[in-house]
Amino acid sequence: MSTWTLDGKDSSIGFAVRHLMFSKVHGAFTRWTATLDLDESDVTRSRVTVKVEAASIDTRDASRDAHLKGAEFLDVARFPEVTFESRRVESLAESRVRVVGPLTVHGVTKDLTLDVERLGSGKDPWRGPRVSFRGTAVVNRKDFGVTHNPVLETGGVLLADKIEVTLALTATLQTTG
Repeated sequence: MSTWTLDGKDSSIGFAVRHLMFSKVHGAFTRWTATLDLDESDVTRSRVTVKVEAASIDTRDASRDAHLKGAEFLDVARFPEVTFESRRVESLAESRVRVVGPLTVHGVTKDLTLDVERLGSGKDPWRGPRVSFRGTAVVNRKDFGVTHNPVLETGGVLLADKIEVTLALTATLQTTG
């Protein structure tokens, strides 16, 4: 088993949600940490933990971000972290796995299933061995108690319930076991 630390400069945790019934808002969390314990001989024994600073949400609109940090959405004053810790990893194909574990958002914990593809690995000239993954999931915000959703005067609602999450993760080797 080897331990890897996610490289914040080459990694991202992003999301997209339908907005106003016809457009999509894209955003990201800019402050987070993650550790990957990777078992190359049996990927199902691998583990990942992620801690996200909820207040680091960034949709490129300061007033929207302030609203998202407030009590109607993330309520970062009461719930400063979003966390995920894998409980199991299922091998799907040579470079694909499914990672399942508890996700805690807004003080509510529910299982999350991430579909993950290993994009590659190798040595870089600066920090040594690296490995890269791409993960996707769909999260229903109402499952986490985030239910604020004004009705629009033209019909419909402000936001969709489903949020598309995309992880682009590159990790550097810390220790080998």
